Amino acid sequence: MAKKAEKNVDLALFEELFKESPEIKYPREWDVITGSVVKVEKKNILVNVNNQFAWLVINKELGNTVDLNSLKDWDAIEVMVLWDSVERWLLILSLKRANQIKSLSNLWKYFWSGEIITVRPTEANKWGLLVDIDGLKWFIPVSQLTPIHYPRVEWADQEKILAHLNGLVWQEFKVKVINVDEGGKKIIFSEKAAIEEKRGKALESLKEGDVVEWTVSWILSYWLFVTFDGLEWLVHVSEIDWGHVTNLSKFAKVGQKVKVKVIGLDSEKISLSIKRLRENPWDVLAKKYKVGDVIKAPISRISQFWAFIELDGGIQWLIHLSEISHGVVKDIRDYVKVGQETSVKIINFEPNEKRIGLSIKALTEAPKEVAKEESKKEEPKEAKEVKEEPKAKKTAKKEEVATPEVVAE
Repeated sequence: MAKKAEKNVDLALFEELFKESPEIKYPREWDVITGSVVKVEKKNILVNVNNQFAWLVINKELGNTVDLNSLKDWDAIEVMVLWDSVERWLLILSLKRANQIKSLSNLWKYFWSGEIITVRPTEANKWGLLVDIDGLKWFIPVSQLTPIHYPRVEWADQEKILAHLNGLVWQEFKVKVINVDEGGKKIIFSEKAAIEEKRGKALESLKEGDVVEWTVSWILSYWLFVTFDGLEWLVHVSEIDWGHVTNLSKFAKVGQKVKVKVIGLDSEKISLSIKRLRENPWDVLAKKYKVGDVIKAPISRISQFWAFIELDGGIQWLIHLSEISHGVVKDIRDYVKVGQETSVKIINFEPNEKRIGLSIKALTEAPKEVAKEESKKEEPKEAKEVKEEPKAKKTAKKEEVATPEVVAE
């Protein structure tokens, strides 16, 4: 009897405790619930749900926006219920899908507010950069990159474009959300839009004649791309240096800061120059020299018919084969060498037209024999012109006589 009474007391106590205990709540599939971290392992997280169950976030549902090393025991996390098996007391949870819902909600907020956010591209294709946030892939098109990141590739070489974009993967980008849809399948970010306000202020601050330090963003055969506070413009090869420019890479490197002068400003069209930061060397030459003066300068290059000489200010000019010597010149290298300091006489000078005539042979008088030969060559030419005149008249008379005969026939 005592044992039976004791058993009845235990049952009554159990029933009382059961009535006082909280109701067991079974989460439904696709519900987003808040749980507490019980244990973090390499391939999963054990989560306490409602202090009633300890269920599992499996590896493929962890996502990539939460650093597992930063999670501590009893940290609160939001998870989605993927499926449940009440009979087996098993609940599979997804941290990734809960974060996707949260991310989409935030993107709508950023879209309407125009807030600038930071993202890191995880991969690239030839059309742009992809940002993977917990399995949702969002896009920064090439057309929405700022000038400093835009792939400037000659002949639109697709392999080079892709190689450039791959070099941007995992870098931080400040962007704005310019398109978002309900399913999260078409989210577009713009780096250009993120700097639009800064760009507008920079454009307003510029005026013709300003000298500004710009950053070289890209180099092509005939153009130097430079950026300044979100603005990008071009410096043509003709505005790089007063001399002849064959290789722009000798004057600047990508990422290098260069001083550029604003020489024209029309609405959003900016004309820039590097060479005009220095005085026009043709003006310098005009102040120093005149026809008849002798200049001493190094020979920079020799071709079959020309010797190139480097004048003040980087101007490269040439001396024709016929102005090397009074005698017959078979090879210019017999008279001058590259790098040799050579004296030349100015025989013609038109600085406004950027032309100068130079001669080595004019520094010395022609030998008498050469002078006689040159005068002999000129005499027959004059005589021939005199002799040909009567011949022309005689022919004219014949034609006048012949004409009536033809008519008579």
